Amino acid sequence: MFNVCPGCGEYSQERIVAESPSRAICSVCSYEHKFLALPLFVITGASGTGKTTAALRLVESTKNFVILDQDILWCDAFNEPADDFRLFRNTWLRMIKNIHQAGKSVVLFGSAIPEQFESCAERRFISRIEYLTLVCKPNELERRLKERPSWRKSGTPENLESMLNFNQWLLENASKTEPRMKVLDTTNVRVEDTVSSIQDWLSASVALT
Repeated sequence: MFNVCPGCGEYSQERIVAESPSRAICSVCSYEHKFLALPLFVITGASGTGKTTAALRLVESTKNFVILDQDILWCDAFNEPADDFRLFRNTWLRMIKNIHQAGKSVVLFGSAIPEQFESCAERRFISRIEYLTLVCKPNELERRLKERPSWRKSGTPENLESMLNFNQWLLENASKTEPRMKVLDTTNVRVEDTVSSIQDWLSASVALT
């Protein structure tokens, strides 16, 4: 779907994307495929800041969005840090643009930064991406990670260093990325209040459409 032209049958993700109305134009036969260009909502943060717990609660409390965790697609084939996991991010955007055709925006949970999505070819099919990052005080984040089951290896020195560094990077750079990320500190916040804040953020973001 989408990358195969209905007009000539050629496969390509390098289509010309035009607006008003949104349509993908085949570079071979000029066939124009109209599509819904909806906003995507990305909720990022280091492991331990509450993303998964919030996602599970959000599924229960809202039916206006499709709530997804990026880890459901993760496999070794995507583990390419040399190019900043480009295939993984682009694959997610490809799936999301197709889900959007059902008329509901996706809320995607998972550790990421804006430039990883904004530089992808499939980004052109998304009207805009809004970013919210969950952060936590270092001591609390370390405590949460160490309390996780040992099989997750969240409390290993390597993982603790990685997550604490990422959390600090988000705190220092959320206002500098393009687009900027809104920050939500979950250190001393109940899960219910975190979910409520996310819902408020989603409602405000949708109102901008």
